[in-house]
Formats: sequence, C-alpha cells, structure tokens
Amino acid sequence: MLASVTRLAPRRLDLQATRLAPRQPTRKVVAVSDQPISLSPSGPPETVIAPEPDERLAALASALGAPATEQRDAVAAVVARFPRFLDAWARLGQLGRDDVEAYAAFRVGYHRGLDTLRANGWRGTGYVRWQHESNRGFLRALHGLERAAARIGEDDEAERCALFLHQLDPAWPPPDLD
Repeated sequence: MLASVTRLAPRRLDLQATRLAPRQPTRKVVAVSDQPISLSPSGPPETVIAPEPDERLAALASALGAPATEQRDAVAAVVARFPRFLDAWARLGQLGRDDVEAYAAFRVGYHRGLDTLRANGWRGTGYVRWQHESNRGFLRALHGLERAAARIGEDDEAERCALFLHQLDPAWPPPDLD
C-alpha cells in the first residue's frame, strides 16, 4: 500500500527582499507497507552450530589426552587435518607457546566460527549460547581472543570481544568455562 504525504518545504531566504519566503507545500509519495512487524516474545533468534562428526571429536580428545609436552603438536595436527574444526582452533590457542601464537589461533577460530555461524543460519544478530555443546568451540575461541588481545595490548579488541560474548550469551561467562 502506498500513502501520499504532504510536507511543507523549509523556508527559503528571499535574497532580493531579505525576508523569508512563505512555505510552499510539496507532495511526496512515501512507500508504506501494510505488513505487520513480527517481534518474537522470546527475544532474538538463537543459532546452534551443527555438531562436529565423531571422528573429529575423537581426534581432538585423543590429542588433548596426550602427555603435556606433546599436546600442542597433537592438537596442531588435528587442526591441520580438520581446519574448520572450531574447538580444535580454540584448544590450539589455549596451548599456544606465547601470546602471539595464542592470539593467532584464537583469531582463526573466531573467523572460521563466524563463517560457520552464517552457514548455520546466523545473520549477525541473535544468541549463540554456551549451553549448546556445539557452540562451545566458537565461544571458547572468542573468549580466548578476548584474553589474548588484552595480553598483547589490543585493548579495544578485547573490549569488543567481551561485549560480543555478552550479546551472544547474556549468561556469559558460564560456570563450566575451561
């Protein structure tokens, strides 16, 4: 449905008479939809990332079960084999040899996570909650990125990550965060 709206033009200065000219009515056509706006009573939509295949979960569990001196290399091998596995990137960040290596792994996990979220229906808004096991890799990477950014002096990025975590999951941080 289109509606017609009459608006008054702003007064213009009459340079010859140095006084304000009278308002001249103008007609503009403004498109107005008659479709209702639907707002969910439960709040923003929620996205749940599809679970990882059992093979990937088993490979990461095995890598994390390796002796401490071998864990980082074992998790790096899982990342190399499954480069879209978000929790593997997050765990690699946790095992980083220094702050820069940790930051890099968390950042890759975060950006891969954004791609994965979009592929699972996320459109830039809505919840991505920790309570869903399959979301934890992305949230762990984002949380790690927040901490690593702070450690290397990227305070504005750390603040953005903290805010984003609370927007994605208002109950952040979860009691079982590791």
